[in-house]
Amino acid sequence: MSLPIQVSFLLADWVAKGLQDGTFERVGGIIRDVASKKIVTWLRDANTNSEILAKGFSNVNQRLDGIENQIGSIGQTLQFSQSILQVSTAASILNLGVSVMGFAVISQRLNEIENQLKEAQELLNKINRKIDMSFYANFRAAIELAINAFTMTKIENRRSSALQAINRFLEAEHIYKDYTVNELSQKSQIIDKYILTLSLAYIAEARCYLELEEHETAIRRFQEGSKVIRLLINQYVEIMLTSNPAAYLHPQFKGQIDLCRLTKIYRWINANLDENSVFDMLRENLFKLAQNNNEWLSSLPSSIVDRNEIRWGLFGGNPTPLTGRFEKEAFTRLPQVFAVMESMIETNNRFESYQTEIQAISQLGISFHEWLQLKPSTEQKPEGAELMFIIPSQPLELPG
Repeated sequence: MSLPIQVSFLLADWVAKGLQDGTFERVGGIIRDVASKKIVTWLRDANTNSEILAKGFSNVNQRLDGIENQIGSIGQTLQFSQSILQVSTAASILNLGVSVMGFAVISQRLNEIENQLKEAQELLNKINRKIDMSFYANFRAAIELAINAFTMTKIENRRSSALQAINRFLEAEHIYKDYTVNELSQKSQIIDKYILTLSLAYIAEARCYLELEEHETAIRRFQEGSKVIRLLINQYVEIMLTSNPAAYLHPQFKGQIDLCRLTKIYRWINANLDENSVFDMLRENLFKLAQNNNEWLSSLPSSIVDRNEIRWGLFGGNPTPLTGRFEKEAFTRLPQVFAVMESMIETNNRFESYQTEIQAISQLGISFHEWLQLKPSTEQKPEGAELMFIIPSQPLELPG
């Protein structure tokens, strides 16, 4: 079957040029025209599921900096700067394409989150809080049920088991949405873990529908999930920006965090903002922070640093947030906190771009399983290649 798309391990020259001159932009797993929002390229992780599992998400999704290295290693075909894809985020728990988010990968990601929560439990014990980990076992059982369902040969058995798995994923969505809302209200240090778990629950459910070739239902669930995920991440980012976001521009972060990176955070919240408008928003706060940062320190949420984490001296007592050690710890953590914000925004963008894949295969008139099999027909996979580029013959305009 001849499809109106090209698949390559090399980024097309005209797409690279558009990224360089600002005509195109990367948002999650897609490259699109800035003005029209038409999609010109899908990005897909080139590694197999087994390779992804072996590396883990912290390796596979490292800022996409490897793209530039990959391009340079293939005969120097393309020469473009380190910033061509304008990726400055930390690792995202999600892959670039939903086609690579199989059930085994989802299970691996879930295990990573669960391990992080177990590490956080030590801190939460200090403030007499417990994490209910039992639902992670239920989530994993649902994934196993889905895996078994799609290895069945009888269609009726496959569909029946898949629907059982879907019901469990729906239950997980309700549970982890409630958990996230609760943690947001407490401004805790595990908000992001529950948002990521919720994202995986939506993806697992949608993946079941895709395996059943129920494209429209999968699209609808991604759309509904996107609204919830974006709202929760937006609330999370607002907490992490703190009462005085100018703190991220403190002189000690020179060379780490600049106005450009901070503006990208704000532009995700409000696309109409630019560096000048962000600077104007923060101008007064910069002076407030320089004159006296006690008020800012007093209002810092536990999601950045909890007072119970700091040892306050030999004799204990009632610590105040103005303690020098608290201030030092807060500023030590801000770069890491900033990277987590970027990572969560990247995760949101990738989640939102997943539905465009499904809309594309519907518009192209192919099945999800045909989409999964897409690969360059003539190219050998170059050593170190991390990505495939799926380019439609004409930019695709898809429903928002």
